[in-house]
Amino acid sequence: MQSSGHRFRDVEHHPLLNESDGYDSSPSENDVADKIWFIRDGCGMVCAVITWMLVFYADFVVTFVMLLPSRDFWYSVINGTLFNCLAVLALTSHIRTMLTDPGAVPKGNATKEYMESLQLKPGEVIYKCPKCCSIKPERAHHCSICKRCIRKMDHHCPWVNNCVGEKNQRFFVLFTMYIALISTHALILCGFQLFSCVREQWTACSSFSPPVTVILMIFLCLEGLLFLTFTAVMFGTQIHSICNDETANLSNSGVKRLQKKQISYIWRKLND
Repeated sequence: MQSSGHRFRDVEHHPLLNESDGYDSSPSENDVADKIWFIRDGCGMVCAVITWMLVFYADFVVTFVMLLPSRDFWYSVINGTLFNCLAVLALTSHIRTMLTDPGAVPKGNATKEYMESLQLKPGEVIYKCPKCCSIKPERAHHCSICKRCIRKMDHHCPWVNNCVGEKNQRFFVLFTMYIALISTHALILCGFQLFSCVREQWTACSSFSPPVTVILMIFLCLEGLLFLTFTAVMFGTQIHSICNDETANLSNSGVKRLQKKQISYIWRKLND
């Protein structure tokens, strides 16, 4: 049986903090989870805006290019209502995913005073994140973009400008499901619209000119195929992870690598 010294040799050495050691644990721009959670990452914000623009583009093409010019009133009403409801649900889920604290661990709580309050058993092993100086719960992972440890972190998604973790995974699952559904719906409507335009020789199938109609529909088909593939795979992966109580970021080999690179065995420091 290995001693605690052997295990300690495999990880980085980061001593515990005292309350008076001067670590700045005051709320920062990314550390106001109790009030509002928003990651100020340039790439993530651009991707989030692009996501909204693509949904609005799909809604515009479906509504103004395909449904409103249609001669079938109930066809337009039913499909328009369904598509717009799914779009609203998708964007609502996107906002909830982006603005919900994914399960951030409090910064700077790896202090001797806090450790003593845990009443640990002799020899019990706990870990500390050397980057945000917090006690690292089981299956937590440090995100370099959020600059926090996230409980049950699955991955950081730039399209929602946030990590997908313990508290917002359900919103992310709903977002991928709704995007997959509206992508499928848009592709089906494109197929019907193309058939209608060819049958009527492009005379009354759209209020736009035939070249403009074709270009708008081609871009919508490409967008629908791309996002249907991406979100359907992501949705299936998320459901599989939930059913098996797994997180994609923390496989068994991943845990070992993280323990060697990002966490510290600190029980001995407590007793020093």
